[in-house]
Amino acid sequence: MNKIELLSVGVDVGSATSHLAFSNLILEEDTKSPSRRYQILERNIIYEGRIINTPLLHDDTIDIEKLSDFFREEYKRAGIDPGDIQSGAVIVTGETAKKQNAKQIVEALSNGAGDFVAATAGANFESLITAMGSGAVARSKDYNKTILSCDIGGGTSNIAISKNGEVLSTSCISIGGRLLAVNSEGNIWRIDEPAMKLMKQIGLNYKIGDQVSKEDIDKIATRFAEVLIEVITGPATSFLAKQLMMTDDLIFPDKIDEYSFSGGVAELMYGGNGNYDDMGRALADKINSLTPKLVSPVLEPKNKIRATVIGAGAYSLSISGSSGFMDDKISFPIKNVPVLRVDVDESQLGVEHVISQTNASFKRFDLDEGEEIVALYFKDPVKVYYPDLELFAKSIEAALPNSIDKKIPIILIFEKDIACSVGNVIRRETALKTNLLSLDELVLNEGDWIDIGEPLVDGQVFPVTVKSLVFNRN
Repeated sequence: MNKIELLSVGVDVGSATSHLAFSNLILEEDTKSPSRRYQILERNIIYEGRIINTPLLHDDTIDIEKLSDFFREEYKRAGIDPGDIQSGAVIVTGETAKKQNAKQIVEALSNGAGDFVAATAGANFESLITAMGSGAVARSKDYNKTILSCDIGGGTSNIAISKNGEVLSTSCISIGGRLLAVNSEGNIWRIDEPAMKLMKQIGLNYKIGDQVSKEDIDKIATRFAEVLIEVITGPATSFLAKQLMMTDDLIFPDKIDEYSFSGGVAELMYGGNGNYDDMGRALADKINSLTPKLVSPVLEPKNKIRATVIGAGAYSLSISGSSGFMDDKISFPIKNVPVLRVDVDESQLGVEHVISQTNASFKRFDLDEGEEIVALYFKDPVKVYYPDLELFAKSIEAALPNSIDKKIPIILIFEKDIACSVGNVIRRETALKTNLLSLDELVLNEGDWIDIGEPLVDGQVFPVTVKSLVFNRN
């Protein structure tokens, strides 16, 4: 049975702390699959890095040079060459994603971390990977439980509901331990916008440099904790909760069997020590005082502060089917490609139908066909029957005239195992002879972005990182 090993990195630049972890991913050929596709068999964490306070130059910018130097040192300490990295994600999260140079951060870190690293910042995406990285998703499968996991960092709380090994729903709210930061003398050195909104509601008016009493810190932490419990028992009803929500509410199942908390604040909730010059300790204490109100028990997860980096490194990768089609003129990696769902109905297959549905997909994204590389995603558009494949091929050619004329790579992705058939027929029956990549057995959503790495197994299997590139702005 054939096996492949990949080296993956997860990098987390959070509101409070930054760190990384390296994972070794083992892929194994599934001999029972008709396409003999590869599945991820094992995810082994091989290095968990040091944790530093995210370096800031001032309120609106991150110290890129200091951050880059730290991660370069981490690579050396781990004995890993950046060029050996084949998968992973740089996650810029919470309030850090609102900094003016957040986009430059992910570009600097991903370019310096290897040829195939995804730069990611998205609230629902982080909720997904923290549920995986904390161990909540695996536990939901192993024990047949429905688990609500909540990762509380410096600026946000990422929430997910997992059942039988699947994430059912995700959400995120601006609640974290470093939204208000106070030094050892009791002077405020950082106030983020969510903390300002909360203080205004409870009648407090502080600014950076002010002395703040322990009683007022407790008042602020108590209100944040109350709102968090409101949201995880859902839905958000109070004015403040709705103000702080970064996503839609969770979709709740009939019952939650267990709750678990991860992230830096959770380290303190489960007995960890440390003073980080912020309200993290007070927030942890207030959340602990309210958890008895939850209808189900709270369990300590396997991974807490490192849930994000472990999730980013070990769970952000998807593997295409083994029957892809690739033109050898395409170079890899291909980064930051938006996924456009094309709703082709097999029963209505025809040139005009494919053209109209393709145009509708570009229009939903305010894009013009031929303007940039996109991935067109089809669920089940055509039967593996040559006349139908030929009709589909010619329809694709007709739908993408500008992309073909400009020699922009054409990326077609299918949920079903038809990529090789489609690719061969397009090359045989149309003028689209080069710049074609056709992949299958991937489950994507419109609004995803993907990176496609160097092909494996003699060009048959492609590592694909699914991600989000949404940066939040004040």
